Amino acid sequence: MKDKQPVRVRDVMTSDFQTVDGLKTVSQALAIMKSSGAVVLIVDKRDDHDEYGIVLLSDIAREVLAVDRAPERVNVYEIMSKPVVGVDPDMDIRYCARLFNKLGFSYAPVIDQGQLLGIVGYSEMLLKDID
Repeated sequence: MKDKQPVRVRDVMTSDFQTVDGLKTVSQALAIMKSSGAVVLIVDKRDDHDEYGIVLLSDIAREVLAVDRAPERVNVYEIMSKPVVGVDPDMDIRYCARLFNKLGFSYAPVIDQGQLLGIVGYSEMLLKDID
């Protein structure tokens, strides 16, 4: 019986992701999301000692739309999650899914030695074609 190699995060992650500056308004972030089709944005580090952040459409809906705040008056940094928990590109996707379940995540950045490589979510883990 041949042992099947595990599917790694790097095999399913998307490297086509969008970033945003935390000082941008939610309205500007929504424009980026709309033009790119993204449902998640990675918030850039401000300097080498900073950490990445993340903002999802659901964060905008919950923190802006649901409480009737004006998207052009709310900055991304006010609603983002930071610091964000990144996943290693060599992690088995089964463990990545367990981590998501345990921590209530739906997306996470893929980070290797401080370098942002991509984003992974449940959709990438479940729907991406793997040879």
